[in-house]
This record gives sequence, structure tokens and C-alpha cells, in this order.
Amino acid sequence: MPPKITTELLRQLRQAMKNSKYITEPIQAYIVPSGDAHQSEYIAPCDCRREFISGFTGSAGTAIITEKHAAIWTDGRYFLQAAQQMDKNWTLMKMGLKETPSQEDWLLSVLPEGSKVGVDPWIIPADQWKHMSKALTSAGHSLVPVQENLIDPFWTDRSARPSSPLIVLGLNYTGMTWQDKITSLRTKMADRKITWFVITALDEIAWLFNLRGADIEYNPVFFAYAIIGRSSIRLFINGDCMADPAVKEHLQLNSSSKPEFKVQVLPYESILTELQGVCGGLGPKEKVWISDKASFALTEAIPKIHRSLTPSTPICLAKAVKNATEIEGMRRAHIKDAVALCELFAWLDKEVPKGTVTEISSADKAEELRRQQKDFVDLSFPTISAVGPNGAIIHYSPLPETNRTLSLNELYLIDSGAQFKDGTTDVTRTVHFGTPTAYEKECFTYVLKGHIAVSAAVFPNGTKGHLLDSFARSALWESGLDYLHGTGHGVGCFLNVHEGPCGISYKTFADEPLEAGMIVSDEPGFYEDGSFGIRIENVVLVVPAKPKYNYRNRGSLTFEPLTLVPIQVKMMNTDMLTQKERDWVDEYHKQCREVVGAELERQGRHAALQWLIRETQPIA
Repeated sequence: MPPKITTELLRQLRQAMKNSKYITEPIQAYIVPSGDAHQSEYIAPCDCRREFISGFTGSAGTAIITEKHAAIWTDGRYFLQAAQQMDKNWTLMKMGLKETPSQEDWLLSVLPEGSKVGVDPWIIPADQWKHMSKALTSAGHSLVPVQENLIDPFWTDRSARPSSPLIVLGLNYTGMTWQDKITSLRTKMADRKITWFVITALDEIAWLFNLRGADIEYNPVFFAYAIIGRSSIRLFINGDCMADPAVKEHLQLNSSSKPEFKVQVLPYESILTELQGVCGGLGPKEKVWISDKASFALTEAIPKIHRSLTPSTPICLAKAVKNATEIEGMRRAHIKDAVALCELFAWLDKEVPKGTVTEISSADKAEELRRQQKDFVDLSFPTISAVGPNGAIIHYSPLPETNRTLSLNELYLIDSGAQFKDGTTDVTRTVHFGTPTAYEKECFTYVLKGHIAVSAAVFPNGTKGHLLDSFARSALWESGLDYLHGTGHGVGCFLNVHEGPCGISYKTFADEPLEAGMIVSDEPGFYEDGSFGIRIENVVLVVPAKPKYNYRNRGSLTFEPLTLVPIQVKMMNTDMLTQKERDWVDEYHKQCREVVGAELERQGRHAALQWLIRETQPIA
């Protein structure tokens, strides 16, 4: 696909950077982050400003435009994709590589003396503002808030902000009423002597109120803010979403609920004036809690003396540790997901030799099979369905112009997932329908060894996920190989497929310690540019472990796989596996056969059951 031509768009943006209609005085650079006003990873079409100005569609990246330059910073998942999607006006800055300058250093090298750098204060998180502002100020420049987003005036076909109807989640899915969640939150506020708590992250609001929406594709969230007081609740949301009587009843809007649970519904746009009003009435020692990743605009509305910033909000932490009902729901969701994937692979085994299956038709088939399962709502992200060299593009999505046919001589990688009402799934398998080369098998086995090393790891309570990242890389590193993405991310429960504050990645040391009930992915990989990609991904649950000893009584943890889809034995060089690793594969496959087999039997899906039995035979 040819890159988007951006010459005219950049000309219009550079004009806007000097136009007194939008700014008080000219700016010499403009920053376009990839998020929205809630700092979401996946965003609604109306918020895709960075994609509009650059043509790059990845979920992570920041564009900076000066009078003469335009550059984009993105991570290793997107190097190939960004290079293909951007025209010659843009410079790709590959984050994480030694020779790549940081955004601040690059700006200092290209800006004329005493420059002003503008950014939309609603879209930049407060922690990033602070970091950038400090670097610019120390070199004689300044970071300035530009209240009207400079992309919007010439983005003529920008769509309206979505406002979809809300879904009420019952106790059978959530395991806890929203009133109990508010009570627990207020206890944490009282412990920290906090008077008000401002919630800006969309998944936190959805989780707190046991509601889901469809405002952002693949993410069952809705546009809203909330301010929780010691005895008041304000929810900022567009009225159209609330039309369903079931939603009003769920929030007890028309009944005489206890005053401390009375929800005051206010317009979405009124968050800033309401927050300013709250702050205007604060006593000298009163504090307002807000995430340090909330927008600079809202953070700045809270006077510094009253501001209490937190890297992980109490809701973020509570949401990450799943309760028994949520864990049970996640188990059910992963069994249904495995049923659909066993059907898919059985179908592919039959159809691929005919030469009629493409990346797109395989992805469509996976969705069709998932849709047949109970409580299916949507996919959890766009399916990565990649043959041969396309597999080396880590976050590849097939398009008509890149769509390859599955064959007997190339690797096929499929990374896909679903949103069921009872849970969220995310699974990757890499398979070969013919005979893999010795090198492909070797690389696959290094990745498998890494996957097992994380999955079978036993570690002390209080361990942060980033410490486990090298377990996944060790076998690859020994052979001089590696991969340019993290090893795992937190997974929501019928919420965002990527959630904090836990994960397994060398990129962050700010993650929260892993604890029982957290759910993360385990997904090492290896990518040979121009040839193939390999990734093996399960979603795993953190559970208590009982090793032989218990040093200083601190207790131990390990992982239990929730994903139950066979890993192709044909791709393994079994001579490279230790006895312990072979036992792990056999035990895992036995679990797949017993648990998923019973469900395939129950649903009468016999071809998939036969496939499952074949693929889960013990390693010879």
C-alpha cells in the first residue's frame, strides 16, 4: 500500500502554528500524541489525529512537527509498519535503539533559540508534560498549552464522538456491586486523607460502575469522567448513553438510594468547570487524588497544594486483582475461545492445501467461529493474521493490498482475541501446514523455551513482572537472538485487552508487583525481517505456589495458563527441550485435551475434537 501523501496537511498545520485565530503567539513546534483525553491506548476515530497527519496507524507513537521537520517516535512493534505507511516528509525515530534521540534531545537540536513548543493540554498526560517542560525550559525554550487542537480545523471529515448505549453487568459477571466498590474506594481515600478522587481512565469508570459500552472499537468502554467525594458521586457522560431504563435502575437514578450512593449525572463537557468548582471550595488541608497520567488540562485545574498524584490509582490496582467470579468468568471465556480456535485450525488443515485461504479469510473465519460462542460481544483487538514475511511485522493487520495466501511452505502466525461478557481473551499461535525448515524449528523452540520458562516460573510474593522478562529471552539470547517487544501485559475482564499496572516487560520498572488474582499474557517471539514471525502467547493467571521452603515466610507465586490451545509439536525441535520442558508441554496438552475436549464434545463439534486429540498427543 503506498504511503499517505502528507505534504498539504503539513503545510496547513504549519500555517495554523502561526495563525493568531488559534494561538496567542506563533509556536515553532507542535506535538501530536497518539492518545485521547483519557490517555487510552486504543482510541475512537475522532481522536486519531496522529494517524490523520502522518498516515501511520499503529496504536503507539508521537508525532512532532517543526517549521522544517516532521518526525514520529514509535516502538519496536511498529518499525516496519511505520516505515511502510509514512511518506518522505517524515523521519522515523526508532525508540529503544541506542542511536535514536529522545523527543526532547531532538527538539533541542532542531529548534531556533527561545522557541515555543505547543501541545493540546487535554491529550498530553501530566507526567509527560512535566518531563518535556523541564527539558525545554532548561535549554531556554518553553512548552505551551494550545487550547484548540491545531489538527481539527483542517480535518474536514472528522467523525463525531461516539455515544453508544451502555450495557449493565450483573453480579454473576462482576462478583461485586458498584456500591461496594465505591465503599472500598472511599476507605482507601480515608486512609490517605483524600477528600476527592478524579477518575479519567475509561476502563476504570466502566469497572467501578459495572457498566460497559462500545465507544471505542474492541474496548467495551464509554466516554465519561467521574469525581468521587466522601459522600457524593458525579458522573460526566452524554445523556444519550443513559436512555435505557435498565441503566437508570442499575445506577438507582430514579429511586431514593442512600445519599452517599446518589449518582449525579452531568454533561461530559462540564468536567473542567465542575472540577474547578470543587477545587474552589477546598479547605486548606484537603487533597484531590488524580492519576499522574491524567491530562495536563485536568491536573493543572487542581492547585498544587491540594494535588495528590498517583502512578497507579486504587481502582487500577483493584481492577487488576480479579475476584473469584471474574476468574471463573475468564476461565469460561478461554474455554469458549479454545473451542473456536480448535475449529479454525481443523478447518485450516483441510482448506490450506487447496490454496484458497488468505490472511483475511482466515481472520474472518476465526471471528465467525467465535461469534457462535455464548456471550460473544466483539473481538478484543484487530486480528493479526500473517503469512511468511508479514509475520515479521509485529502488529501487522492484513489489508487487501498486502493479503497473502496461506500455503504449505510458509509459517502462519495468528494473534487474535475476543470480548465475551464473562471475559477477555488474547492468544497467539504460529503453525506450519507443510514441513518447517530446521532454522524455523530452531527459532520456534527457543521461543517455546522462553514461554515455558515464564509460565513455569516460581517467584517470591512482591516480585515485579519486569524481573521475569529475561526468563523469556534467555534461550534466544544464548543464540544471539531477541525480540523488540515486552513479554506480557495485564488483561482486563471484559475490558481492555491491555491493562496496567502489571506486566512483564524490560521497558518499564514502574509496574506493580505481581499478586495472586492478576492476569497477564506470556508472549515471547522472534521475527526474521522479510521471512517470518514466531510468537507463542497464552493468557496466564497468577496463583500461589507451594515450593519446598518458605524463605522469611514471604510466600511464592507461579502462573496457571487460562489459554488452552495446543502448541504445534511439528514446529518443535524436541531434542532441544529438557525433560522438564517436555513434561510441561505434555501436561499442558493433556489439560487442553481434557478441558476443551469436554466442551467440544458437549457442543457436538466432532471434527475439531478429532483435531484436538491429534494435536495433543504426548511428545514421542
